[in-house]
Amino acid sequence: MRTSARIALAIIALGLLAVAGLYFLHPGFLPRSKTAAQVASNDIISRGEYLARAGDCIACHTVPNGPVFAGGRAMATPFGNLYVPNITPDDDTGIGKWNADDFYRMMHTGISRDGTLLYPAMPFASYTQVTRADSDAIFAYLMSNAPVKQKNREHELRFPYNNRELLLGWRTLYFKAGEYKPDNRKTAEWNRGAYLVKGLGHCAMCHTAVNALGGSSESKAFEGGMIPNQNWYAPSLTSNREAGLGDWKLQDISDLLQVGVSHRGTVYGPMAEVVYNSLQYLTDDDAKAMAVYLKALPQKDSAQPPTSKARLVSPEVMEAGRKTYAAQCEVCHGAEGQGQAPSYPPLAGNQSITMESPVNSIRMVLNGGYSPGTRKNPRPHGMPPFSHILNDQEVAAAVTYIRVAWGNSGTPVNATQVNDLRKLLPE
Repeated sequence: MRTSARIALAIIALGLLAVAGLYFLHPGFLPRSKTAAQVASNDIISRGEYLARAGDCIACHTVPNGPVFAGGRAMATPFGNLYVPNITPDDDTGIGKWNADDFYRMMHTGISRDGTLLYPAMPFASYTQVTRADSDAIFAYLMSNAPVKQKNREHELRFPYNNRELLLGWRTLYFKAGEYKPDNRKTAEWNRGAYLVKGLGHCAMCHTAVNALGGSSESKAFEGGMIPNQNWYAPSLTSNREAGLGDWKLQDISDLLQVGVSHRGTVYGPMAEVVYNSLQYLTDDDAKAMAVYLKALPQKDSAQPPTSKARLVSPEVMEAGRKTYAAQCEVCHGAEGQGQAPSYPPLAGNQSITMESPVNSIRMVLNGGYSPGTRKNPRPHGMPPFSHILNDQEVAAAVTYIRVAWGNSGTPVNATQVNDLRKLLPE
């Protein structure tokens, strides 16, 4: 009996091995490349990641050194703090229960899955121009990330701004839904640039003045303005007296966007963050397309070139500013403000130095400035802060000198302006 049982077990084992061999040798079970559906899905996710970078989603939805896209970051506004939501695919605290329709509705209309009206700190007024295909790709990418269980924080807005019903009035005044429609009179490259600048890039959100209601006029788009609560001035892109790009080479504009430095200038402050988190990842073609669109923005200057305002500065202030400049600035920026581009930008003839608002110039002297480390410029040069070395009068004199020397057409700066910005420095 034992022998018969052993023989039977052996026959069964051989049978199982034979079946297993047929199973694994069958063409359907041999190792093979990914299916077309898998490849397509991966392509959509990769495209969505690229588009999410172009939209700079990580900058707002990620706390520094925190889980990516898990939200919780405080966004200061003139009306109080908004706390950015979790957009990881967690079912309870994120967007795990959303579908592509919900996501597109939010992007296109600024209305959340549950019908909640979003505050316009979320740039849906720009994202409404994003196509359905691109919205779906971004959603696929977000859903491919690891879910993070992190509850969203309640906003801390003052009355009456904590009443979301007021957003109905804001939307009536300042929001118009609609996907981007190509201009058939323009080239494909111009249209691609316009789509990126006006849509995902939401560039007008900073480079357009914001009124007391947190809205902006479409007729004044890209004309520059103070960035609320950040105390930096986003210069006009439609004025060659500020950051207008009409006489820039396309390569210099592309480099500024994608690299962070060019022969015409260097990005600092909030724009450095945009380049670091977003624009450095653009393809060369997309960076050039944005440059083409920005360069073509109509310029609104008068034909008369600005003149030097040195006559408005007393000789004592000019001499004090010159001495401070010679001691602290000349080694990098040159005796005549010629700079050493692209490492150390020129100051003579630099529109960012001479524009009407002196805020950025003062902040650069007080805070220092550091261009972003990017893939094409991994070891950027920086400028040290001087707030601990120079007092308000010395900073004012130095900034005044830089703004009016060498034929520059800026206006003088006083110690009160410096002190107002010094108070905002972290202790």
